[in-house]
Amino acid sequence: MATKIYIVYYSTWGHVATLAEEIKKGADSVPGVEVTVWRVPETLPEEVLGKMHAAPGREDHPVITARQLAEADGVLFGFPTRFGVKGGSPYGAGTFAGADGSRTPTDAELALAAHQGKYFAGIAKKLKAVV
Repeated sequence: MATKIYIVYYSTWGHVATLAEEIKKGADSVPGVEVTVWRVPETLPEEVLGKMHAAPGREDHPVITARQLAEADGVLFGFPTRFGVKGGSPYGAGTFAGADGSRTPTDAELALAAHQGKYFAGIAKKLKAVV
């Protein structure tokens, strides 16, 4: 049975969604792993999102429920913060969006995200085999 990895994120301008896709690429490179990218439900009103110039939600990433989290063997969370660490941190891959969301993730940041996904999937697979 495949090791199920869920990548769950929230992304205002699409930066965290981009990192989630790169993490998925890395995790998908581990044989025997099944990876799904999910997004959390939006809580901000459309009016506020419009004023923020937020990117539309990715329809190819379904919205997850709390109950579905229990189905995964491993979960990676991605959420924006005002105090991010450029490139990566002890918390994982990261990027700066800039004050207006105009900065895009660099190649180095995307490579770090892919590495994190591969590393995480490998560890989750090993842990599942022990249990």
